[in-house]
Amino acid sequence: MKSETSNSEKLPATYFDDLIPGQILPPSPDLTITSGEIAIYQSICGDPLPTSLSLPLAKKITGVSKRIVNPGLLMHFSIGQSTVATKQVIANLFYRGVSFKRPVFEGETLHTEVVIKGLKDLTLRKDRSPRGLALLGITTTCVDDDSTVVDYERCAMIKARNPENLPGHCDNLGAVETEIVLDNWKSLVPESWDLSSLGLKNQEDWAIGEKKIDDLCDTVSNAMELVRLTQNQAPVHRDAGTSPTGERLVYGGHTIGLAQASLNRLLPRNATVLGWQSCDHLGPVHEGDVLSFQHTLLDQKTLTNGKISAIKTEVSCIKGTKTSNVLDWRLVTFGA
Repeated sequence: MKSETSNSEKLPATYFDDLIPGQILPPSPDLTITSGEIAIYQSICGDPLPTSLSLPLAKKITGVSKRIVNPGLLMHFSIGQSTVATKQVIANLFYRGVSFKRPVFEGETLHTEVVIKGLKDLTLRKDRSPRGLALLGITTTCVDDDSTVVDYERCAMIKARNPENLPGHCDNLGAVETEIVLDNWKSLVPESWDLSSLGLKNQEDWAIGEKKIDDLCDTVSNAMELVRLTQNQAPVHRDAGTSPTGERLVYGGHTIGLAQASLNRLLPRNATVLGWQSCDHLGPVHEGDVLSFQHTLLDQKTLTNGKISAIKTEVSCIKGTKTSNVLDWRLVTFGA
């Protein structure tokens, strides 16, 4: 599919006015994931996902003599490469339908393509800059074998160039479906994996509908380093002067990365994440904020080689005596 316009090549700032439905944007450079990127990510998010930490364990489970790239890190790179469309972003509203087609291993190279799937003007107001919503379709492939590793949609609020008139876009961007039907996720389970090596670690029974609160809160740090690592080009994450609040916004994936680390502390026998049903950013996060995490088991299904679990993860930001909700994340995991 060829792009319907070359505007994005002429206008690298990529305002809302520059985008056209069906447009395919020039891609970011391809990126090879090495031990360096893995180590930096681990130092920022501290995710204890066992299959991404131990090479011997990953080999026993997958049969491949390479470490698995943490699905969280994979998504950070995919999102970062997709910011060719959001250089004038105000906020990212949601992700939906994140589907990991296969695991990615250390040393593989990622290529991400972004297509504009829909656009919608937002009402012009005197108290804010003109803006609109862009629905992005994102597909990340592995250059080594040209296979798709993840695809999804995300919706971004983007500044418009013209302060008086918007382009007149009124596409239906659809709704976010939060209900997880586990039968729809079984096809993503790696059937050849042997999870017996995860062992019989102490893991409390988790009843469907039960909410667990992580006793360990986490402070957001090194936000700029994660943005640079993942080639995220959104100025609001680098320069406070470009933010509508006057404060540099933490990239939303940073909150998700810390939330996944929290979940894996409660699920020591988790092997991987199969995907995200939905992910809504409910409020801003800033460097130095303290986050708390709670997780609810929505559903679970036992398969021949493991269990798939539907989980709702909620993140709150603690500032003094005030607590505000900043993330509502629905995901599916696969583990023993």
